[in-house]
Amino acid sequence: MLRQGRNLLRPQLHLNTVDLRRAASGAASSPSLSIWRRRKEMGKEGLMVAKELKRLHCHPMRFERFMKTHVSRLLKSDLIAVLAEFQRQNLVSLSLKLYDVVRKEIWYRPDMFFYRDMLMMLARNKKVDEARMVWNDLKGEEVHFDQHTFGDLIRAFLDNALPDEAMWIYDEMRSSPDRPLSLPYRVILKGLIAYPELREKVKDDFVELFPDMIVYDPPDDLFSDEGHSVTDFEED
Repeated sequence: MLRQGRNLLRPQLHLNTVDLRRAASGAASSPSLSIWRRRKEMGKEGLMVAKELKRLHCHPMRFERFMKTHVSRLLKSDLIAVLAEFQRQNLVSLSLKLYDVVRKEIWYRPDMFFYRDMLMMLARNKKVDEARMVWNDLKGEEVHFDQHTFGDLIRAFLDNALPDEAMWIYDEMRSSPDRPLSLPYRVILKGLIAYPELREKVKDDFVELFPDMIVYDPPDDLFSDEGHSVTDFEED
């Protein structure tokens, strides 16, 4: 009876092992584990490199020499942290320099969040040509944005008075194979309140995609009424 009981337990143990392997595999491929989403803490070497890059930025020859001798030796975590800090400080030129370095690293893998952070920083600084360059890079690497990331990017360009670029990304979103989600569209519609004609186009798409949902339109005198904000009139 004891031997038979042990045999009955074996299939269950096997199933648990398979389930654990599947779970581990799913977690490894999860976007939430992207190195670009983790907390970016800079070590002493990274701090020194960041300081010197900012100091030497106006001295091209010394800058390039320092890039070759020091930046190339940075640990992955420090290189990522320095890039993130330059993006946070809106140091566009330095961010683009490190962007090029990262893409040449042996450990580099195309990543949605890596490109999202670059495009967000470029939108904040109204760098249209650079944004298009980065977009061409991500298309060449076949990076795929999810619907929420599309919505956030489009809103970033709209909030920085770049409606043409926002709508160009919106066209990319519309051609995405992913199932449309209502929340990103609502985020975009809020950002388009200052652009009524463009908003009507997106509103028509929204109504077609989500016929059972309502779009709340702001009143005509929105911008003349100082006592209200956009969120007073259109809620998610």
